[in-house]
Formats: sequence, C-alpha cells, structure tokens
Amino acid sequence: MTQRGESRDRMLTGAALLFRERGVAGTALADIMERTGAPRGSVYHYFPGGKAQLAEEATDLAGRTMGRMISALLTAEGPAGAVSAFVDYFRSQLLDSDYMAGCPVAAGGMSGADTPGARERAGEAFTEWESTLASALWQHGMAVGDAEDTATTAVAAIEGALVMARAQRSTRPLDRIETFMLRQLSTLAQP
Repeated sequence: MTQRGESRDRMLTGAALLFRERGVAGTALADIMERTGAPRGSVYHYFPGGKAQLAEEATDLAGRTMGRMISALLTAEGPAGAVSAFVDYFRSQLLDSDYMAGCPVAAGGMSGADTPGARERAGEAFTEWESTLASALWQHGMAVGDAEDTATTAVAAIEGALVMARAQRSTRPLDRIETFMLRQLSTLAQP
C-alpha cells in the first residue's frame, strides 16, 4: 500500500474511533488530524467533500469491518456463539475505554443533516448485519420469518444495550441482552 493510501486509511480509522467516542457531530476535523497525526489540509486532500465525506467513508469502513467480523464469528461459532462473541467485543471495548467507546456505525446512524451519507451507510451496514445473521439462523433451522425477526431483534438489542451501558457505566445491559438472546437461540443446531 502506498503512503498516500496508508495516510488516508489512518484518517478513516481514526475518524471511526473518534466517532464511536464522541459522535459525528462532536468530532471536529482538528480532532481527527490530532488523533491520526495527519498534516493540516490533508483532510481536504483525501476527502474533498470534507467532514461529510469522511464521516460517510468512516462509517462504511466500520460497517464493513464489523460485518466481516460477524460473518467470521457465525461461520466459526454458529449464531449463539457469534452473538455472545459480539457482545463480548463491545463489553471489552467499553471496559477498555472507561465506557467511552460505542459503535462507530451507530454514531454514523445518528449523525445530523450535514452528514446524510453517514446515516445511509449505517443503515446499509445494519441491514447487511441483519441479513447475514438471519441467513445463519435459517441455516441452523429457524423459519425464515422468525430468523429475520430474531436477527433484527439481536442487532437492535445489542446496539441499544451498548448505548445504555455507556450511559449507566455498567455492562449490565449487555449482560442481560446476551443472556436473553442466548435463551432465544438455545434450540438452534450449533456448528
């Protein structure tokens, strides 16, 4: 990869990490440059659309990265194991960041009118995660409609529990959602 590509990727990753802590609106371009060590003006060099383009692409990157993680977990662990591992991932992110780290995709989804592309990419990511999980649930014996409902419930519940956990400074919401989802998935055939 070229240095140009590395600098651009570093800015995208840094932006996603800041967005998960501060939200898109609460993150200034100067914050991203400081976090990534990017020189002044490089944001507009790599992202001529400014913060809106950066937020859209960072949300897309985070969504695709987490989507690959979900797919790999489903393949290796089956639906119940994947849900548990995904909750564990967020739990450790919360604890490691003193309850500051949320989901960068959710941050994109809650961004304002000045960053509509980030909201669109978040919506696409959530839809993809739901579809991936629903497909795995169906492959493990759940009826299609139930698989779709369960997948939406799992994604929404984990994302909501993450917000609650940050606000309450406790992993209890994630712990409870994990327990609930594992009960729902206990009848499925596992890998």
